[in-house]
Amino acid sequence: MPRPWRPGTLIGFSAALHAAAAAGIALRPDAWPWAAAAVAANHGALTAAGLLPRCSLLGTNWTRLPAAAVARREIALTIDDGPDPQVTPYVLDLLDAQGARANFFVIGRLVREHPALAREIVARGHAVENHSENHVKTFSLRGPRWLAREIGAAQDTIADICGRTPRFFRAPAGLRNPFLEPVLARLDLQLASWTRRAYDTRTGDPAIVCRRLSENLGAGDILLLHDGNAARTGTGAPVILDVLPRLLERFARDGLEPVTLASAIP
Repeated sequence: MPRPWRPGTLIGFSAALHAAAAAGIALRPDAWPWAAAAVAANHGALTAAGLLPRCSLLGTNWTRLPAAAVARREIALTIDDGPDPQVTPYVLDLLDAQGARANFFVIGRLVREHPALAREIVARGHAVENHSENHVKTFSLRGPRWLAREIGAAQDTIADICGRTPRFFRAPAGLRNPFLEPVLARLDLQLASWTRRAYDTRTGDPAIVCRRLSENLGAGDILLLHDGNAARTGTGAPVILDVLPRLLERFARDGLEPVTLASAIP
C-alpha cells in the first residue's frame, strides 16, 4: 500500500516560490528578471540537496536509527551493490560467525543473475532492500516515470525471487532528485542513507576503512560497506572481508547489536 507523501521542507518552499514568482510576473511583468533569478537559485538549491546523500530537505531520509533502537543499543550494518558470487558468500559466513544481522541493498539485475545467492541472504536471516534494478550512473538525472519503472522493477524482482518485499530504498551513490520521494511513497519505500560511509569501493586499505566507520561509533548508527564493487587490498582480497571481522568485534566490545532496518521501524 502507498504511504502518504509529505513534501520535504525545500519542496514545500519551492512550490510556494514558484507560485509567488508566477503571480508576481502577472502583476508586474517588468519584474520577470527578479522572479527568474529567484526560481533559478531555487533550482540550484534543489540540485544541491539531491547531491548530498544525507540531506533530508527533499523528503524523509534515515541517516540514523530511531530513538527506540538507540535506547536498545542497536546499530545497522548496510552492504550495497550485490549480490556478488565472489564476495557475498564469504560476507555471509563472517556474519554467521558473530550471529550478526545485516541489510543487503541489492541490485535487481544481479538478483536475477544470482537468484540462489539472493535467497541465501534471506535464509540466513538478513534483510534484502532495494538499490534499484540496474544501478545506472544517471539515476539522479531521470524523471518520475523512469524512476517508478526502475525502482518498481527492483521491487518486483526482489519480491519474486526472495519472497520478501523491500521496505527501504537507497539511491545509487546516494544521489537523487525531487522526483524520487513521491515515487518512494507510492511504493511504500523509505529512503535510507547512512551515518557514515567508508568509501570502500575505492579505498583498499582495511585500516583506513575501519577508522572511517569506527570513529565516534555509537548506538543508532547506520554504516555503509560494499560486497559488490568492493576495492581490493594489497593481497587482492575484497576489503570488506578484512574489515568486517574487525567491525563486528568492535560492536561486541561496545555492546552494540547489529539489526535490520525493518526491525527498527517505530
